[in-house]
Amino acid sequence: MFQKILIANRGEIACRIVRTARRMGVATVAVFSEADRDALHVDMADEAVAIGPPPPRLSYLDVDRIVAACKQTGAEAVHPGYGFLSENEAFVRRLDAEGIVFIGPTADAIAAMGDKIASKRIAREAGVNVIPGVDEEIASPRRAVEIAREIGYPVMIKASAGGGGKGLRVARDDAAVAEGYQACRAEAAGAFGDDRVFIEKYIEHPRHIEIQVLADALGATVHLGERECSLQRRHQKVIEEAPSPFLDDATRLAMGEQAVALAKAVGYRSAGTVEFVVGKDRGFYFLEMNTRLQVEHPVTEMITGLDLVEKMIRIAAGEPLGLTQDQVRRDGWAIECRINAEDPFRNFLPSTGRLVRYRPPHEEAGVVRVDAGVVEGDEISIHYDPMIAKLVTHGWTRKEAIGRMHEALNAFLIRGVASNLAFQSGLTRHPRFLSGDIDTALIAETYPDGFHPSSLAHEDPLLLAAVAAYARRRYIKRATGTSGQLEGHARRVDADWVVITPEGRYQLAVFLDAQGCEILYEGKVHHLKTNWKLGDPLLKGTWDKNAICVQVERMGLKYRISHWGTQVDAVVMTARAAALLDLMPQKPPPDLSKLLLSPMPGLLVEVAATTGRVVRAGEILAVVEAMKMRNVLKAEHDGVIAEVLAAAGDSLAVDQPILRFE
Repeated sequence: MFQKILIANRGEIACRIVRTARRMGVATVAVFSEADRDALHVDMADEAVAIGPPPPRLSYLDVDRIVAACKQTGAEAVHPGYGFLSENEAFVRRLDAEGIVFIGPTADAIAAMGDKIASKRIAREAGVNVIPGVDEEIASPRRAVEIAREIGYPVMIKASAGGGGKGLRVARDDAAVAEGYQACRAEAAGAFGDDRVFIEKYIEHPRHIEIQVLADALGATVHLGERECSLQRRHQKVIEEAPSPFLDDATRLAMGEQAVALAKAVGYRSAGTVEFVVGKDRGFYFLEMNTRLQVEHPVTEMITGLDLVEKMIRIAAGEPLGLTQDQVRRDGWAIECRINAEDPFRNFLPSTGRLVRYRPPHEEAGVVRVDAGVVEGDEISIHYDPMIAKLVTHGWTRKEAIGRMHEALNAFLIRGVASNLAFQSGLTRHPRFLSGDIDTALIAETYPDGFHPSSLAHEDPLLLAAVAAYARRRYIKRATGTSGQLEGHARRVDADWVVITPEGRYQLAVFLDAQGCEILYEGKVHHLKTNWKLGDPLLKGTWDKNAICVQVERMGLKYRISHWGTQVDAVVMTARAAALLDLMPQKPPPDLSKLLLSPMPGLLVEVAATTGRVVRAGEILAVVEAMKMRNVLKAEHDGVIAEVLAAAGDSLAVDQPILRFE
């Protein structure tokens, strides 16, 4: 076994690897960029080495610096995590040449599976179902049209070296094929330095289901069942679960056997994932093989009881797998939600800044798991991906796992940056998700105009108003009970209150008792039972005997209440104060039509405008970049620029003005 390993990654996956290595008695070395100097993975590891500036190409992707860090610390092996250098063939060959063990597959296996054209040929020869199509590089738009006609529409045009949704187009006629061919080649050349494309049949209403495999260097190979990864937004996974609610035992067995056959065909070792696209008839076809640990690996760990990172380390150290196929167990159901620093109500734009409050739900072994790389007070940087944490729940049934996920999402407290908690809450409560009727187009079909607050219709809006009223009444009770007050001037507190939210107005009565309160609304009594303490951001208890976990935040005269993804800012006042408020004039919102505002926090990389310049509708004015996302800002109408308010290189806050028009 290794004495010391280096983790060539950052964030939650680096922390995840440290935890397993520590349990195994293996020392760890963290590497960090200047932006990550105070990061959690640096603090957790036994040693840490600085490897350069924040941009990944100058630090986490710099092979020379990683190798130098290994030599400096005496690390015998490198675990790459996922992303960055995890599937970089040249990196593995460099480590081999330096006598450093790569905790992962061989360079040859990575090369074979990294080329989508070559991998399809290998899969076909190994007896794996392959989507109808051609493996050859397509030389011209005319040839692309000919192939598409032979396969039959619709077809998918794909970049050979693609990934992450880049270099990908669906075409349903000849014109779309010709156009998509050119677009995919240009996109692939820019993103991967490889403009080769191929064409295959497009599967309608597809599911994305993958098989986890494990293999040692001695030839033993097993699969650990499947993961359902169909819930995707812009080709990026959002929620994963294991097992799939769609597969039957026969299909599950056949997919597992084919995944093992492919792994053996390339002499695979370590953990890997064979991805399949599955049609409505449960017909399945090879998509690609990910030659690394997957982001969603915890769901497989939860149902099998295995630690995949430990297996990867032991296999790399030369140990046998120690596991046969009939020893692989599958207990219950597990679901993972990716919690990202992005604003679902602003088209999922990245959100950066300080985690002013960060309190994940309570972890319980085998029930609730949180894989994170941050702690309260950390900074969410513009330089890296927006993931804050992975939230995983387990149950003996899918329904139980989903119920625990709902409870955990309600209890997950994040302040200071926007997060997708509301989106995940809404998605996991959608009827199609609850029934298991999902495919890769579900999110786009469910929210065609984007995700908005109206997408989250709360089942009981009175609950939110009642919690706000209860919190206000508790604060008033504390204030009136303060000692040393002037006699004869005590405040008389009535039971009648008015709660005003953007959704409506609630006239209710609040009667406090030792166990919470009673709420009288429209002649009906409701019972809120809780032992909530003032200042606690989580109110747990029951509402009419139903268990609840509601987030409560006092914001001056308002109370921000969050539950089931719905968030309201409620004003609680006496009936007299509410009547007087109705007499107050309404303040009109400021006119922002003359300003170009930054839609997200990030780096202003380009300003294509000068004072006095005439611009036309659709013209590019500025480019803002954050978390691997470039946002191009265009003129919405013709106009003249009166003032340039920001310069290239500036760090912008959300809604910060960039330009002012005349």
